[in-house]
This record gives sequence, structure tokens and C-alpha cells, in this order.
Amino acid sequence: MAVAPDTAADLVYRIFDLQRVVRCVAAASFRGQDTGVALQGVLRFVGEGESRATQLAERLGVSAPVLSRHIADLEEQGYVIRRQDPDDGRAQLVALSPEGADKLRKIEEHRTATLQDYLSDWSQEDAEDTARILTKLSESLKQSARAHAVPALSTAATAAATQTLQER
Repeated sequence: MAVAPDTAADLVYRIFDLQRVVRCVAAASFRGQDTGVALQGVLRFVGEGESRATQLAERLGVSAPVLSRHIADLEEQGYVIRRQDPDDGRAQLVALSPEGADKLRKIEEHRTATLQDYLSDWSQEDAEDTARILTKLSESLKQSARAHAVPALSTAATAAATQTLQER
């Protein structure tokens, strides 16, 4: 059964509205912190496991120079470490430092508490239903993107993202 054009258009609007609201909430709740929303996103992906910067850039859907600046900022703050890739001396591997792991844990705890506060009028069932629907939407979009060869959703990136979702 196909989704009607009006429904798809409404869903696109709702998704973009949700993205905007999430960005505003994230920016407001972390104002004055040493890591902004963009750096927190990079920190989260680095926290999934040591990997090459090129792989991180692909997974994040950003250019290598943009990611390089973010990695440099996080490294300067002591949150990430780089080391030479033993399989390819030209490449570097990026991982969280112990301070970075602690920072990521604090960020995630803060985000969780903030969301719990904002959703205080929701039932547990509402939250679980929403998580299930968002997961279904995300998986459908990933499958379609893979079929259309969207680079940021390569097989490796999608597998890592799927594993992350399953661990939650």
C-alpha cells in the first residue's frame, strides 16, 4: 500500500519541523558548553568505536575538511585521540579519550534528563510507540537510500547505525 502524496508531504513537513525543534532544544540546553551541537554529534559517532576519519565523514554525511576541523577541536579539548592506522600508514584512526568517553556519557545523561522533563506529560506507552515508529521510519529511509546509493548511508554505515539502534 502506497502512501498518498498529501500524507507524504505532511510527513516531510513534520520531519523537518521535528529536526528544527530538536536543533533548537539542543542548542538551548547546551548553550555555554564547551561542545556545541555539531561537536556533540561527532563525539557520539566517535564514541561508537575507533574508525578512520574518512569513514566518520561518510557516516555523518559531511565533507572531510569539515570533519577534520571538528576532530581538531575535540582533540584540542582532550576528548578524542588520533593514531596512525596500522593497516595503512597514511590514514589515522580516531577514538574517544577517557575524558571524551566521560564527556559523552554526561552529554547523553543530560539529553535523557532533558527529554524526560520535556515529555513529562507523555505516557511510557506513548514514548515506546514513538520510538518504534521512528525506528521504522529510519529503517525504511535507510533501505530506500541504499537502493538509490546515497553515499552517507553506505552498507557499513547503515550496519553500524542499525546496531546502535538495536543496542538501545
